[in-house]
Amino acid sequence: MTNILGAGSLKELQGVHPDLVRVVKRAIGLSTQDFSVHDGLRTLEEQKRLVAAGASQTLNSMHRAQADGFGHAVDLVPYINGKLRWEWPAIYPIAAAMWQAAKDEGVAIRWGGAWIDLADIKSGTPGAMVSAVEAYGAARRKIGKRAFTDGPHFELAR
Repeated sequence: MTNILGAGSLKELQGVHPDLVRVVKRAIGLSTQDFSVHDGLRTLEEQKRLVAAGASQTLNSMHRAQADGFGHAVDLVPYINGKLRWEWPAIYPIAAAMWQAAKDEGVAIRWGGAWIDLADIKSGTPGAMVSAVEAYGAARRKIGKRAFTDGPHFELAR
């Protein structure tokens, strides 16, 4: 069975940059893990609430409208047994599908799981995504900083 984006996901993609929308729409068909677009374009008020709750670290989020008027980020959350689940084992296949979709579409995508351009990850396998997250965490610890991993987050690379 091929995964498809539901009405709620398509609504969340309204106001998101067309290049990112194209990659997400391709990724849903490639992914072995079904997912929903949990968040696309955000208002300043929404972003303030997320920062206050600790779910985001900046008001200058790529989810907010950028200079071109579009949001440049989406959160893709695994959909498991009828529920959204923020679970790493299910996030890795989505990241792998986004890796392949970004490559196919020629769009540079930065992934919040490791805060790296997906093109810098050598292969589009879930195992490569695990390795990228582990390397990011190790690099942050090495400089005495905490890693902020946001596995569902994908944004246009700047």
